[in-house]
Amino acid sequence: MQPTVTQLTERLIESYARAGGINHLDGKNLPSKRAITIITIDLLRLLFPGFFDEKLIHSSEIKVETATLLDTVLGSLEDEVHKSLEYNPPADVPKKDLRKVAHSRTLEFLNALPQVRDLLHTDTEAAYNGDPAALSKEEVIVAYPCIEAIAVQRLAHVLYRMDIALIPRMMTEWAHARTGMDLHPGAQIGTHFFVDHCTGTVVGETSIIGDHVKLYQGVGLVARSLAAGQALRGQKRHPTIGDHVTIYAGATIVGGDTDVGEYSTIGANVTLTHGVAPYSLVVQKDANINVMSKKERAKAVAEFQI
Repeated sequence: MQPTVTQLTERLIESYARAGGINHLDGKNLPSKRAITIITIDLLRLLFPGFFDEKLIHSSEIKVETATLLDTVLGSLEDEVHKSLEYNPPADVPKKDLRKVAHSRTLEFLNALPQVRDLLHTDTEAAYNGDPAALSKEEVIVAYPCIEAIAVQRLAHVLYRMDIALIPRMMTEWAHARTGMDLHPGAQIGTHFFVDHCTGTVVGETSIIGDHVKLYQGVGLVARSLAAGQALRGQKRHPTIGDHVTIYAGATIVGGDTDVGEYSTIGANVTLTHGVAPYSLVVQKDANINVMSKKERAKAVAEFQI
């Protein structure tokens, strides 16, 4: 006999009591994932006018269109920032003043958009100049997932530096799901940043990346170990990459004390656990590729050799 809706409801309610750690009931109102998604898309429209809109925007309309969109984002984002501040209130701000602080910090964030655009202009140039497959800068903006992921990270980084909880990570994880590139909002990224293909690239929270850095797919800037868990919070766990460094596909750079000197090149599939001097070339020297025939493979499997 199939269960009724009433029975299904009762079983699910029982699980809420049994596994209470993954509920959020009767608590503070958290920022809305749906609202943050809409706000992030609107912010991309402000950063790249005409590229994320369904209709062409004429230059004669840009002032009105921008003012209208800014007003919408201001209201929506202020509400979400207020929720964030209620969730993680600043120690020196009375609860009654949180709305005022939310308004002030939202304005401060929006005031940073021109500086974010300046950085994104360099990223677009780096992508176009660094990829012979790119036909135009317009193609880079509308078709290259790395530009979208980097744009969202640069926006989220501003909020991260303002100690706004939850929202920066929600923004970058939205971009992660769309692009396959995981850029933590805490990472410090210089100008002219380009990640070719970008899928599978991971940049950890305390990473520092210089100017004119180029990464390929599957690169990881990661921590040496997370076994200590929350005890590592606030510590430098991820690598520092100098200016004009290129890191090829599948390379993994490990640890907060690992500094890659400027103008260095890290080859594909290298795992680097220590710092290297400027102008270094790091390659995997003794990689052996073993190609077996079908008969040899069957024998190896039978002998538990692979």
